Amino acid sequence: MSHSRTLSARGARLLNCMAARRATLSRPATGLVSQPEPRSIGYLARGRQLCAGNFVFAGHLLQAPDTSIWELAMPDAAFTSELHGFAWLDDLAAVGDAPARTRAQAWLWDWIKRYGNGTGPGWTPDLTGRRLIRWISQALFLLRGQPPEASKPLFRSMAQQTAFLARRWPATNPGLPRFEALTGLIYAGLALEGMQHYLAPARAALARECETRIDAQGGVLTRNPEDLLDVLSLLTWSALALSEAGHSADDAHWRAVERIAPTLRTLRHADGGLARFHGGGRGLEGRLDAALAASGVKTRVTQGLAMGFARLSAGRTSVIIDAAAPPLGAASANAHASTLAFELTSGRRPLIVSCGSGSSFGTEWRRAGRATPSHSTLVLAGQSSARLGSDAAQADWLIEAPRQVLTSLSDAPDGHRFEGAQDGYARSHGLTHVRRLDLTADGRGLAGEDILVAIDEADKRRFDHALDATRLHGVPFDLRFHLHPDIDASVDLGGTAVSLALRSGEIWVFRSDGRAALSLQPSVYLEKTRLKPRAAEQIVLSGRATAYATHVRWSLAKAKDTPVGIRDLIEDMPETTTEN
Repeated sequence: MSHSRTLSARGARLLNCMAARRATLSRPATGLVSQPEPRSIGYLARGRQLCAGNFVFAGHLLQAPDTSIWELAMPDAAFTSELHGFAWLDDLAAVGDAPARTRAQAWLWDWIKRYGNGTGPGWTPDLTGRRLIRWISQALFLLRGQPPEASKPLFRSMAQQTAFLARRWPATNPGLPRFEALTGLIYAGLALEGMQHYLAPARAALARECETRIDAQGGVLTRNPEDLLDVLSLLTWSALALSEAGHSADDAHWRAVERIAPTLRTLRHADGGLARFHGGGRGLEGRLDAALAASGVKTRVTQGLAMGFARLSAGRTSVIIDAAAPPLGAASANAHASTLAFELTSGRRPLIVSCGSGSSFGTEWRRAGRATPSHSTLVLAGQSSARLGSDAAQADWLIEAPRQVLTSLSDAPDGHRFEGAQDGYARSHGLTHVRRLDLTADGRGLAGEDILVAIDEADKRRFDHALDATRLHGVPFDLRFHLHPDIDASVDLGGTAVSLALRSGEIWVFRSDGRAALSLQPSVYLEKTRLKPRAAEQIVLSGRATAYATHVRWSLAKAKDTPVGIRDLIEDMPETTTEN
């Protein structure tokens, strides 16, 4: 981090601390005027883990039965943030029995005792907004069985946090953090006695954010599908809370919902999960469907790209392609070098995937997950098509990316076609990556062609220089197809094909034209809800570019004896697990 960014972060922390201390002088709320329905989804399995003393947050497991959540030795900042955001309160509410409620009550009042005076890492606007949403929506769960005097510290603390939010939300980073802060402020203005004067300014501010931070195509600058889902969830929660209290969301608020929902439907795979690009995961089970249902918008993007992604779908199969350059600058802090990478899902089963974000497994895994080799696309000379900054000032940002990305969606003779080109390797090697994907009309086959081409004279000179550096052996490339961990893969037909067995019983077969060497190699699958990366495999086509144009063709198709309809009744592993 640069000296100026370090000073800026320190300044923000100081101002947050001052505002938090000042907020403790605020007039306390006296009760609830209304209570928005709990709409954030809690998970029974995770709630039971918490009750058993198994704390699974940000990729860490701490086992400490009969220990207050605030007495844990926090392993890192991400773990600490998840605790202070109180999203785990939904999981305890999902259990809903007396022991779960007792833990929730004890840990909440302990937070107030320890940090309610405006100290601690939880006093940032985004975490405060997230926390207020949970405290207010789960108030009945928290207050059940408590004497009246026990509620006074809770209402006093919520009033203090509301005053803090009113002062500090503008200092929150634009995008998802600011939407969290403003949604929390709206919840407080609606629900808390004496806080109603904060409602109108918060509504107006949220409407402005909707106009300026959600683009015309319903996307966000980070191009992270899970970020977009979180924003839609917050907008639908706040709109419904306003409606239930006799108010209405601004027109700009609803227009943003109407732009976002079709984009998210386009980024939704056949299994109901999101495409895993630019730091985002598939989304917690049921979250996407709940947000889309609450939006009331049933359309999806039918032409062109959605937040820079292209979609092909037919039968039981969905294919989602990253068809735009990654963001640059501050918006690229979690962006991936994944241009022209794709994912394929058949029914409930992901088949071709991205490795995903490794942020919960440490710095090295996070950096690896962002690189091009962690995506299902072409990798030239072991390099990424977009590059991270090498100095401390820009270590988290992408500083180079494809300058030109051209795409086309059209009908193919027997289905749907995507064509794209990106010049991320043109500056270093003079080569442009061109990819064509054809999905059959019944969704049973995907045919692909990848081309490395030197387009103009300047590119040809760069390629000649790169070729000379290899002593004319050719510039090496790999076409990578990462497989989901549940896929059982085996090399068949004398090494010319790979058979892929899905847990549903489907069999897919991968073949290539023989111009590149086919191999099955180890890979990893990075899931935020796991404690360690999951072992997986990848199909790799390896070759060398020795001419101004190099072509590789491949196909992925269901075996002929795989039925059209399959009753896929095998249960998945729980999303959150303490298993390795």
